[in-house]
Amino acid sequence: MADKPESGEIFGVPYNFERPSIKRLLSSYWRPGEGMLVEKPFGIGYTLNLANWRSWIVLAVAGLLFYQGRQSSEEGEAGDEDEPVEVIVD
Repeated sequence: MADKPESGEIFGVPYNFERPSIKRLLSSYWRPGEGMLVEKPFGIGYTLNLANWRSWIVLAVAGLLFYQGRQSSEEGEAGDEDEPVEVIVD
């Protein structure tokens, strides 16, 4: 039985199932001079490159959307949404 490769690409998406080391984990998230997305240190796909300023904008927008969603769900719980609704059927 042939050994299966632990890293490579399938349909253009990278994968890596080699045992991760601390150095490889840290260096994969901080790669100056590369794009916003870099290969994951373990698993399938891409992750954000925190050395790129665009990644910080993506994280800030995601954080704001999460905060806004939590605020609107808290307001919905305390709001007057328990009033009866009139339904007209012809």
